[in-house]
Amino acid sequence: MFIGHFAVGLGVKKVAPQVKLGTLFFAAQFLDLFWPLLIIAGIEHVRINPNIIPFLRLDFYDYPISHSLFTSLIWSGLIGGTYYFINKNKRNAFIVGCTVFSHWLLDFISHIPDLPLAPGSSTFVGLGLWNSTLATIIVESALFLVGFFFYLRTTKAKDKTGVVAIWALIIFLVICSIANIVGPPPPNAGLVGWVALSTWLFVPWGYWIDRHRINKEIQI
Repeated sequence: MFIGHFAVGLGVKKVAPQVKLGTLFFAAQFLDLFWPLLIIAGIEHVRINPNIIPFLRLDFYDYPISHSLFTSLIWSGLIGGTYYFINKNKRNAFIVGCTVFSHWLLDFISHIPDLPLAPGSSTFVGLGLWNSTLATIIVESALFLVGFFFYLRTTKAKDKTGVVAIWALIIFLVICSIANIVGPPPPNAGLVGWVALSTWLFVPWGYWIDRHRINKEIQI
């Protein structure tokens, strides 16, 4: 998934309004933030296969450190624990950790069986939502609308930037999602990791949005 992960970051703001949106984006996308670093380092691998699935023409044949069930649970505990160490809030730390793990759960729904249970495991799982482009669009769009709805119900703009920043994000995410669907596959696997690094840009974007918005229960 793509915008489905951002939907989680937006929607979780409803149950954890004190957690910054940038932190929630970091948590929801952590596996995909870590993954390109491993690709570039040559530790994990991906290849182009235009015929593997209609929605995304990449073969994720080797990513046990970033995307296995076992390591995803570890990353969830580490990120949630780090949040608690910094902020001393058990509830929000638990929510942040769950937000990290939500990435694996959504990938489990969308991926074909290419998610290993653990490094070295020969068992791979995935329900294969990506096998249907239409079903993927419907499910991701629904998730995104729900997440955005909860975010707007939780926050309000402090100034014009607070309005422009969130709507610019939404429009940009939709454009990126459409490009992923109709655009050609990357010309070679070597570029995949570098292009995927652009996902990091959404983390400071989330913090920027939060600087110009306020939780509705707090008076400006």
